Amino acid sequence: MRHKTSDKKKETTRKVAALLRPYSFYMLLSLFCALGTVVTTLLIPILSGRAIDHMVGKGKVDFPGLILVLKQIAVVAAGTFFFQLVMNRINNFITYSVTRNLRQQAFEKLLVQPVAVMDRESHGDIVSRIVTDADSFSDGLLLGFTQLFTGIMTIVGTIGFMLRIRVGIALVVIVLTPLSLKIAKFIAGRSYRMFSAQSKDRGELTEFLQERITLSDLVNQLGHREKTKEEFLEKNQALTESAMKATFYSSLTNPSTRFVNALIYAAVGVAGSLVAIAGRITVGELSSFLGYAREYARPFNEITGVVTEMQNAMACAERLFAIIDAKPVENGSEMLPESIRGRVEMKQVDFSYDPNVELIRGLSFTAEPGETVAIVGPTGAGKSTIINLLMRFYDVQKGAVTVDNTDIRTLDRASLRSHYGMVLQETFLFSGTIRENLLLGKPDATEEEMIAAAKAAHAHSFIRRLPKGYDTFLAPEGGSLSQGQKQLLCIARLMLALPDMLILDEATSSIDTRTEIRIQDAFHKMMEGRTTFIVAHRLQTIRDADLILYMENGRVLEQGTHQQLLKKDGYYAKLYRSQFVSSQS
Repeated sequence: MRHKTSDKKKETTRKVAALLRPYSFYMLLSLFCALGTVVTTLLIPILSGRAIDHMVGKGKVDFPGLILVLKQIAVVAAGTFFFQLVMNRINNFITYSVTRNLRQQAFEKLLVQPVAVMDRESHGDIVSRIVTDADSFSDGLLLGFTQLFTGIMTIVGTIGFMLRIRVGIALVVIVLTPLSLKIAKFIAGRSYRMFSAQSKDRGELTEFLQERITLSDLVNQLGHREKTKEEFLEKNQALTESAMKATFYSSLTNPSTRFVNALIYAAVGVAGSLVAIAGRITVGELSSFLGYAREYARPFNEITGVVTEMQNAMACAERLFAIIDAKPVENGSEMLPESIRGRVEMKQVDFSYDPNVELIRGLSFTAEPGETVAIVGPTGAGKSTIINLLMRFYDVQKGAVTVDNTDIRTLDRASLRSHYGMVLQETFLFSGTIRENLLLGKPDATEEEMIAAAKAAHAHSFIRRLPKGYDTFLAPEGGSLSQGQKQLLCIARLMLALPDMLILDEATSSIDTRTEIRIQDAFHKMMEGRTTFIVAHRLQTIRDADLILYMENGRVLEQGTHQQLLKKDGYYAKLYRSQFVSSQS
């Protein structure tokens, strides 16, 4: 298990390095500024020691020499400020550019992920990865750039200066150094696993919150508030515990290394004092040495903190790379022409979401150009699955689906879907104005075309009554609009685009009967010459279909026209009569 975790860390580190490669020039520039910062910072103790030596002894203060040193200190301090400022600007640019690219790659991969994968994944966890984990990654990376480079250079530089002043005392510092490194390595290895667990728990809590906020009305309606409160408490507690463990291990680093470094500083002070008493170094040199010992210890405290944050950053990056490295959906390269006949055929199709649960077996039917095919049957019969296969949200496992005698698996998905228009029982509206939502399917439509489509869908009247008409901004999922109004907007969007083939899945389920009758007339005009698939529960609406498929358990048990199926007096006829009797009563 530990070996597997180590391999993952190495792989993640390699991928992060690949992301940083385009910014090599800026990294070199940052290194140069870090070097400038370190050199100017480390000159201060030397100059301070000289200033002390200019003031040692009563009545022996060398004012000209002291003033000169103070001027040198001012110049060096200004240099430190300049290098630090430029380095921070560069590091900010690198870090947030890399994070932006990482987010972009993750989001673009989501757009081409198979629907099957998206159905299995927790949507809240995906949001948590792209937003929260990316932020945590950028925080760790920025800390690494800001403090890691300067920390390492400071350690090397202080050793060099200390060796120059007094080799023996410098060796005391160098010999005790590995103890700090050992402590940092020990804690970092454990904190990585803790931060991974924290990211996972955070994603689960995000998913839970997103779901419960979206379904808040249903939670209240079902009296599920207490149960929801308990579930939230459980997930919140899990995140609290994993966060506390990660924080506890990471917080051990700094005090542990500070303790070791304090011992080193005390050892240097004692050794240096003995050497100064013996007259081998001046008081100013001892002061400089103690200054370097302090500067030497400081980066260890910072670096160990950086290492801990980097563990969190790498754990978060690993979760993002899991999205980026996911196998993309297979896509064809062939493009459909701009205008197609619309002949759709399913040939001995087998499909199931779960290999162990049989769903569709040997499904075959043909929709000739311009025909209307209605799909009916009980819940779970496989009606929506046929739509998923037609749109190639899922690929068939056996057999073929063709459009104009072309297997859709050879087609570019975007090309295939551009010829379909859909209105589903569940409405889909984006945050934005009504105008923007209507123009999604046909961005170049004129104002007159948009209004004509809205009138055909009987949406124009209620749009006109809104505060800003077509420029009224809709909150996520349609905001305060009723379900029926949302559905009318989706119908208007379809009527504006007018693609070659249509899919209507209970397209008028949320609309009142009088408006539905009017829209059905508009639908009939729109469907003329277009191959149309209708998923319906109310059989009254599909009596004029050219072909009706009655399905149960993934199989087409009957197919034919409305009259033909009534004459058979089979499954469809029984279902139709039951609805007719129900409506009469």
